[in-house]
Amino acid sequence: MPRTLTTRRTAVGLLAGALLIPALTACSSSDTAANASATGSAPASASASASGVPKANLTVLAAASLTDVFKAAGAEYEKTHPGTKVNFSFAGSQELAAQVKQGAPADVLVTADTKTMDGLKTDVNDPTVIARNRLVIATGKGNPFKIDDLKDLSDTKIKVVLAAPEVPAGRYSKEILDKQGVMVKPVSQEPNVRAVLSKVELGEADAGLVYRTDAETAKDKVVAVDIPDDQNAVASYPAATIKDSKNPAAADAFVTWLAGPEGQKYLQDAGFQKP
Repeated sequence: MPRTLTTRRTAVGLLAGALLIPALTACSSSDTAANASATGSAPASASASASGVPKANLTVLAAASLTDVFKAAGAEYEKTHPGTKVNFSFAGSQELAAQVKQGAPADVLVTADTKTMDGLKTDVNDPTVIARNRLVIATGKGNPFKIDDLKDLSDTKIKVVLAAPEVPAGRYSKEILDKQGVMVKPVSQEPNVRAVLSKVELGEADAGLVYRTDAETAKDKVVAVDIPDDQNAVASYPAATIKDSKNPAAADAFVTWLAGPEGQKYLQDAGFQKP
């Protein structure tokens, strides 16, 4: 056979092979995608890069007033960040701060005031304020004592309960009562704001000062009496990663999420104000 004919046939064969390989590759990719779609599963690399956040078991120490909203937000975070588990521990901010100082294993801290967080500068990284809140007067269902404002709390016939002064809610309560010159002798001082709310809910107190968002969680059992802005205090909620965290990247991602649009939607739907 003449050399020129052989050369031509070889070239044609090589060209056909070159054209066939991309086609087979495309078919293979299509088959893989189709199989993934049919089985409801994505290729392994897709799930690993879905959120770009390392999988982790996070422990978040959070102020008691965040209990309901954080449980809901945490469930959503786990759903959108497969492989990440968020465990919450709720208590008064001062108690949480003590845990951090004692070296309790945790990744994120969220307090109900900046003062508590500022006292932990050697233990936490720079905080980000994720929400704000205000106080209301919580009274028994139907407001039987017809409480309209802070001055009504000075009536000795009304059993008033407050958060302890070392708790942010207690400190804010003292601040606004002092500002209005209202003398209140509480029947008890509770370790966190949720305990104050519980006392009113159970009828063990006639009124108490709680955050607006706390009263909202029990609106079928208590009445929230608004306090005018010029008589009120603004509570700020800073969130920070803990320096000794074993999951620093995942902890930082969670704080960023709380400050972002998704986390903010949960907080604001629960009645918290914008940072």
